[in-house]
Amino acid sequence: MRPILAGLETEYGLLVEGRGAEDQVEDAMALVRGYPGECFAFWDYRYESPRSDLRGFKLERLAHDPTDAQFDRGKAHPIDRDVRSDRILPNGARFYNDHGHPEYSTPECLSLEELAAHDAAGELAVLRAAQALELETGRGVRVYKNNTDFHGASYGTHESYLVPRSLPFQRLYESVLPMLVVRQILTGAGKVGSESGKQCVYQLSQRADFLVEPLNAETLYRRPIFNTRDEPHADPSRWVRLHVISGDANMMASCTKRKVALVRLAIALAEHDQAPTWRLSDPVRTFQAISRDESFEFCVPLEGRSWTNAFEVVESYLSAAERTLELDAELIQQIDDCRRLMAAMQDDPLSVSAEVDWAAKRRMLESFMDEEGMNWRDPALQAYDLEYHNIDPEQGLYHALQGMGEAEAPLEVAELESRLREVREPTRARARSLSLTRFGSFARNACWHSVSFELEGQTVELQLPPDAHYGEQLFEAANVETFIDMVRGVS
Repeated sequence: MRPILAGLETEYGLLVEGRGAEDQVEDAMALVRGYPGECFAFWDYRYESPRSDLRGFKLERLAHDPTDAQFDRGKAHPIDRDVRSDRILPNGARFYNDHGHPEYSTPECLSLEELAAHDAAGELAVLRAAQALELETGRGVRVYKNNTDFHGASYGTHESYLVPRSLPFQRLYESVLPMLVVRQILTGAGKVGSESGKQCVYQLSQRADFLVEPLNAETLYRRPIFNTRDEPHADPSRWVRLHVISGDANMMASCTKRKVALVRLAIALAEHDQAPTWRLSDPVRTFQAISRDESFEFCVPLEGRSWTNAFEVVESYLSAAERTLELDAELIQQIDDCRRLMAAMQDDPLSVSAEVDWAAKRRMLESFMDEEGMNWRDPALQAYDLEYHNIDPEQGLYHALQGMGEAEAPLEVAELESRLREVREPTRARARSLSLTRFGSFARNACWHSVSFELEGQTVELQLPPDAHYGEQLFEAANVETFIDMVRGVS
């Protein structure tokens, strides 16, 4: 199957001692600007088009959360680019303030292993920025890799996938939507209680409460399961960036790899016109019902008063992929793992706690309740839930599970640091990285799409096609002119 370039964009929850929600934007700006590692502060915004829709029109405006607007009332912020405070790291990643949340966007990756490693490196980068802010201000700073503050606000963990523009929109939508609804059984981060609709004690998904439509281009309010934003970050005549906003922030690298693998399979099947056909009667309600299903049956109502379940939907994609696609070793392993986990889950849902975030968190919470005589109505459980996502290894409860051998072992810090400095795959992230680390004195701005240099008083824009192979020969460029010529010659 065609290699599908992918990246992750994680907004982090930020808590600064003595500060409130009305200070979020300023605090996030300070955290990003204080990043203590090498970085470059000149992001190019020319190719961003958040109001463009894949269905061929442009929104007049994007909806904003009225709660956020209330906190911003009376605040005089700098111009947008100053508020964002963009930084580009040596590995080509983007680190910036997104509506009061520090956001780390990984370099584009081909392998699941590299993507999960770069996602974990992002945690290290954000943690070090938080530690620098704490040192500067004297205030405690905590950062959470989750998707809710338990007070009605949600912040996203977005996924980006490179898709050919030639793939019809309706086929892409119908192929991917069912997978986005059901994959939470294998990838959800887990959540205590609910913030909308019917009350429950525990959910699989942190984002379920905040999804209100099957599809639209919104990201901040009236969020959809399938996002239709048309912002390709590449040649718009050739490429679409499928922008997925309905997934959770995962602490487990295995969950990160699994959620990306499942969407990649759905996209590849759509390209071959071989995706399973599932007509969900109400995708939003089904997404939320699966998230809250204490029976773990995960029923999926279909049009025509029939029904199936999430296990059968996932299996239909796995079987179709085996029949249709030329799968690499990573995806073959993912298919095997999904089947093994689903089989175990149907016998004992919490038996997958070493590999699935929602199950690990639930087992941890049930242990706390048994030890301390608590029940699901105890407000302390939400605090424990939040601390599961604390990215500080000295404080976070997920890290405590790792220390007890009850979760997968983390990558060594040296490995994460190397990901912050370099790109190991021949993606355009390597060219962006080398543009800045080797020839940064000539660079004037950069983005996913291109890098611009100033040479002899002239601006030279270097396009970075997302499907090109940026091989190791780029390391041999002796000067910026040679580097530009070499990048333009890649295929």
